[in-house]
Amino acid sequence: MENTSYIALSSQAALRRQMDVVANNLANMSTHGYKSGQMMFVEHLIKSKGGENLLTPNLSYVRDIATMTDTRPGAIEHTGNPLDIAIQGEGFLAVQTPEGERYTRNGRLQLDNTGQLVNQAGQPVLADGGSPVVFAPEDTQIVISKDGTISTNNGQLGKLKVVRFDNEQALSRTSGAQFATTDANPAKPVDKVTILQGAVEGSNVEPILEMASMIEVHRAYDGVKNFIEREDERQRSMIRDLAATS
Repeated sequence: MENTSYIALSSQAALRRQMDVVANNLANMSTHGYKSGQMMFVEHLIKSKGGENLLTPNLSYVRDIATMTDTRPGAIEHTGNPLDIAIQGEGFLAVQTPEGERYTRNGRLQLDNTGQLVNQAGQPVLADGGSPVVFAPEDTQIVISKDGTISTNNGQLGKLKVVRFDNEQALSRTSGAQFATTDANPAKPVDKVTILQGAVEGSNVEPILEMASMIEVHRAYDGVKNFIEREDERQRSMIRDLAATS
Protein backbone atom coordinates (compact mmCIF):
# COMPACT_ATOMS: atom_id res chain seq x y z
CA MET A 1 0.00 0.00 0.00
CA GLU A 2 1.22 3.53 -0.77
CA ASN A 3 0.01 4.61 2.66
CA THR A 4 2.73 2.52 4.27
CA SER A 5 5.43 4.34 2.32
CA TYR A 6 3.90 7.75 3.02
CA ILE A 7 3.83 7.09 6.76
CA ALA A 8 7.43 5.87 6.72
CA LEU A 9 8.53 8.89 4.68
CA SER A 10 6.84 11.28 7.15
CA SER A 11 8.82 9.66 9.94
CA GLN A 12 12.06 9.81 7.95
CA ALA A 13 11.59 13.49 7.12
CA ALA A 14 10.98 14.33 10.79
CA LEU A 15 14.05 12.33 11.84
CA ARG A 16 16.18 14.21 9.31
CA ARG A 17 15.07 17.55 10.72
CA GLN A 18 15.71 16.26 14.24
CA MET A 19 19.22 15.27 13.19
CA ASP A 20 19.78 18.85 11.96
CA VAL A 21 18.77 20.19 15.39
CA VAL A 22 21.05 17.76 17.23
CA ALA A 23 23.95 18.54 14.87
CA ASN A 24 23.45 22.28 15.45
CA ASN A 25 23.51 21.72 19.22
CA LEU A 26 26.80 19.82 18.98
CA ALA A 27 28.30 22.45 16.68
CA ASN A 28 27.53 25.12 19.32
CA MET A 29 28.59 23.20 22.42
CA SER A 30 31.43 25.72 22.89
CA THR A 31 29.42 28.82 21.95
CA HIS A 32 29.03 31.05 25.00
CA GLY A 33 25.42 31.68 25.98
CA TYR A 34 24.07 29.14 23.47
CA LYS A 35 20.68 27.59 24.27
CA SER A 36 20.09 24.12 22.87
CA GLY A 37 17.10 23.28 20.70
CA GLN A 38 14.72 20.34 21.02
CA MET A 39 12.22 19.08 18.44
CA MET A 40 8.54 18.76 19.34
CA PHE A 41 6.50 16.07 17.59
CA VAL A 42 2.79 15.24 17.36
CA GLU A 43 0.84 12.32 15.94
CA HIS A 44 -1.16 13.46 12.92
CA LEU A 45 -4.18 11.24 12.24
CA ILE A 46 -5.86 11.03 8.83
CA LYS A 47 -8.76 8.75 8.00
CA SER A 48 -7.82 6.08 5.50
CA LYS A 49 -9.32 6.33 2.02
CA GLY A 50 -10.31 2.70 2.19
CA GLY A 51 -14.01 3.50 1.99
CA GLU A 52 -16.90 4.58 4.17
CA ASN A 53 -16.73 1.54 6.43
CA LEU A 54 -17.00 2.53 10.10
CA LEU A 55 -14.04 0.26 10.84
CA THR A 56 -11.78 2.07 8.39
CA PRO A 57 -8.61 2.76 10.39
CA ASN A 58 -6.94 6.11 10.89
CA LEU A 59 -3.48 6.60 9.42
CA SER A 60 -0.92 7.88 11.91
CA TYR A 61 1.72 10.27 10.53
CA VAL A 62 4.61 11.93 12.34
CA ARG A 63 4.68 15.72 12.28
CA ASP A 64 7.25 18.04 13.88
CA ILE A 65 5.46 21.20 14.96
CA ALA A 66 8.21 23.34 16.45
CA THR A 67 11.71 23.56 17.82
CA MET A 68 11.69 24.35 21.53
CA THR A 69 14.56 26.36 23.03
CA ASP A 70 16.01 25.07 26.29
CA THR A 71 16.35 28.32 28.24
CA ARG A 72 18.21 26.86 31.22
CA PRO A 73 21.41 28.82 31.98
CA GLY A 74 24.78 27.35 31.12
CA ALA A 75 27.64 27.00 33.56
CA ILE A 76 29.50 30.16 34.60
CA GLU A 77 33.12 30.27 33.43
CA HIS A 78 35.44 32.73 35.19
CA THR A 79 37.89 34.32 32.75
CA GLY A 80 39.32 37.31 34.60
CA ASN A 81 38.82 39.47 31.48
CA PRO A 82 37.21 42.77 32.61
CA LEU A 83 35.18 42.96 29.38
CA ASP A 84 33.60 39.52 29.86
CA ILE A 85 30.23 39.46 31.60
CA ALA A 86 27.73 36.81 32.63
CA ILE A 87 24.07 37.48 33.42
CA GLN A 88 22.76 35.65 36.46
CA GLY A 89 19.03 35.02 36.36
CA GLU A 90 16.81 36.33 33.59
CA GLY A 91 17.90 38.75 30.92
CA PHE A 92 19.56 39.19 27.53
CA LEU A 93 22.10 41.71 26.30
CA ALA A 94 20.95 43.89 23.41
CA VAL A 95 23.24 44.24 20.38
CA GLN A 96 22.83 46.26 17.21
CA THR A 97 23.03 44.39 13.90
CA PRO A 98 22.37 45.45 10.27
CA GLU A 99 19.03 43.58 10.56
CA GLY A 100 18.02 45.40 13.74
CA GLU A 101 18.31 44.79 17.46
CA ARG A 102 19.19 41.26 18.53
CA TYR A 103 19.46 39.61 21.94
CA THR A 104 21.98 37.25 23.46
CA ARG A 105 23.43 35.90 26.69
CA ASN A 106 26.88 35.60 25.13
CA GLY A 107 28.90 38.03 27.24
CA ARG A 108 32.24 37.53 25.49
CA LEU A 109 32.88 41.22 24.71
CA GLN A 110 35.75 43.30 23.38
CA LEU A 111 36.64 46.78 22.12
CA ASP A 112 36.89 47.54 18.42
CA ASN A 113 39.40 49.97 16.92
CA THR A 114 37.06 52.93 17.56
CA GLY A 115 36.64 52.14 21.26
CA GLN A 116 33.13 50.69 20.93
CA LEU A 117 32.11 47.80 23.15
CA VAL A 118 31.22 44.99 20.74
CA ASN A 119 30.58 41.25 20.73
CA GLN A 120 32.76 38.68 18.97
CA ALA A 121 31.00 39.43 15.66
CA GLY A 122 31.88 43.14 15.97
CA GLN A 123 28.28 44.17 16.67
CA PRO A 124 27.86 47.10 19.11
CA VAL A 125 26.54 46.25 22.57
CA LEU A 126 23.83 48.73 23.56
CA ALA A 127 23.40 50.86 26.66
CA ASP A 128 19.95 51.24 28.25
CA GLY A 129 19.34 54.38 26.19
CA GLY A 130 19.76 52.39 22.97
CA SER A 131 23.16 53.84 22.00
CA PRO A 132 26.48 51.98 21.76
CA VAL A 133 28.97 52.05 24.63
CA VAL A 134 32.12 53.95 23.59
CA PHE A 135 35.37 54.22 25.55
CA ALA A 136 37.85 57.07 25.17
CA PRO A 137 41.57 56.28 24.67
CA GLU A 138 42.32 57.52 28.20
CA ASP A 139 39.65 55.33 29.84
CA THR A 140 41.23 52.62 31.99
CA GLN A 141 40.24 50.51 34.99
CA ILE A 142 36.99 49.31 33.42
CA VAL A 143 34.44 48.23 36.00
CA ILE A 144 31.04 46.70 35.20
CA SER A 145 28.93 46.58 38.35
CA LYS A 146 26.26 44.05 39.22
CA ASP A 147 23.49 46.32 37.94
CA GLY A 148 25.25 46.75 34.58
CA THR A 149 26.70 50.21 35.19
CA ILE A 150 29.97 50.72 33.29
CA SER A 151 32.63 52.91 34.88
CA THR A 152 36.26 53.79 34.27
CA ASN A 153 38.82 55.97 35.99
CA ASN A 154 37.05 58.93 34.33
CA GLY A 155 33.59 58.13 35.75
CA GLN A 156 30.43 56.40 34.57
CA LEU A 157 29.88 55.74 30.87
CA GLY A 158 26.41 54.26 31.00
CA LYS A 159 24.45 51.15 31.89
CA LEU A 160 24.09 48.01 29.82
CA LYS A 161 20.71 47.36 28.25
CA VAL A 162 19.49 44.05 29.72
CA VAL A 163 16.01 42.93 28.68
CA ARG A 164 13.57 40.08 29.24
CA PHE A 165 10.62 38.61 27.32
CA ASP A 166 7.22 37.39 28.49
CA ASN A 167 7.54 34.41 26.16
CA GLU A 168 11.11 33.29 25.52
CA GLN A 169 9.84 30.42 23.33
CA ALA A 170 8.52 33.02 20.87
CA LEU A 171 12.06 34.23 20.19
CA SER A 172 13.51 33.16 16.86
CA ARG A 173 17.14 32.09 16.65
CA THR A 174 19.06 34.11 14.07
CA SER A 175 22.50 32.61 14.64
CA GLY A 176 24.22 30.66 17.41
CA ALA A 177 23.33 32.31 20.71
CA GLN A 178 21.52 35.28 19.15
CA PHE A 179 17.76 35.81 18.95
CA ALA A 180 15.22 38.17 17.39
CA THR A 181 11.73 39.03 18.60
CA THR A 182 8.50 40.47 17.23
CA ASP A 183 6.19 43.33 18.17
CA ALA A 184 3.88 40.79 19.81
CA ASN A 185 6.65 39.80 22.23
CA PRO A 186 8.50 43.06 22.97
CA ALA A 187 11.72 43.38 24.94
CA LYS A 188 11.17 44.69 28.46
CA PRO A 189 13.76 45.97 30.94
CA VAL A 190 14.81 43.58 33.69
CA ASP A 191 13.80 45.01 37.06
CA LYS A 192 16.80 43.69 38.96
CA VAL A 193 19.88 42.82 36.95
CA THR A 194 22.72 40.70 38.33
CA ILE A 195 25.89 40.77 36.25
CA LEU A 196 29.23 39.12 36.96
CA GLN A 197 32.29 40.85 35.55
CA GLY A 198 35.20 38.69 34.42
CA ALA A 199 33.00 35.68 33.65
CA VAL A 200 30.92 34.28 30.80
CA GLU A 201 28.00 31.88 30.58
CA GLY A 202 28.81 28.69 28.73
CA SER A 203 26.56 26.71 26.41
CA ASN A 204 23.86 24.61 28.09
CA VAL A 205 24.38 21.76 25.59
CA GLU A 206 25.06 18.41 27.25
CA PRO A 207 27.42 16.74 24.74
CA ILE A 208 27.01 13.16 25.98
CA LEU A 209 23.21 13.34 25.78
CA GLU A 210 23.36 14.97 22.34
CA MET A 211 25.76 12.31 21.04
CA ALA A 212 23.47 9.59 22.38
CA SER A 213 20.52 11.33 20.70
CA MET A 214 22.42 11.54 17.41
CA ILE A 215 23.15 7.80 17.48
CA GLU A 216 19.52 7.04 18.31
CA VAL A 217 18.18 9.24 15.52
CA HIS A 218 20.67 7.80 13.02
CA ARG A 219 19.63 4.25 13.87
CA ALA A 220 15.95 5.13 13.63
CA TYR A 221 16.53 6.83 10.26
CA ASP A 222 18.36 3.77 8.93
CA GLY A 223 15.61 1.53 10.28
CA VAL A 224 12.93 3.47 8.40
CA LYS A 225 15.14 3.49 5.27
CA ASN A 226 15.46 -0.31 5.40
CA PHE A 227 11.71 -0.65 5.95
CA ILE A 228 10.97 1.49 2.88
CA GLU A 229 13.35 -0.61 0.77
CA ARG A 230 11.72 -3.85 1.95
CA GLU A 231 8.24 -2.45 1.32
CA ASP A 232 9.27 -1.34 -2.16
CA GLU A 233 10.62 -4.81 -2.93
CA ARG A 234 7.41 -6.40 -1.55
CA GLN A 235 5.27 -4.30 -3.86
CA ARG A 236 7.50 -5.09 -6.84
CA SER A 237 7.27 -8.82 -6.04
CA MET A 238 3.49 -8.62 -5.74
CA ILE A 239 3.21 -6.86 -9.11
CA ARG A 240 5.43 -9.50 -10.74
CA ASP A 241 3.33 -12.29 -9.25
CA LEU A 242 0.10 -10.68 -10.47
CA ALA A 243 1.55 -10.21 -13.94
CA ALA A 244 2.65 -13.86 -14.04
CA THR A 245 -0.84 -15.15 -13.21
CA SER A 246 -2.71 -12.91 -15.64
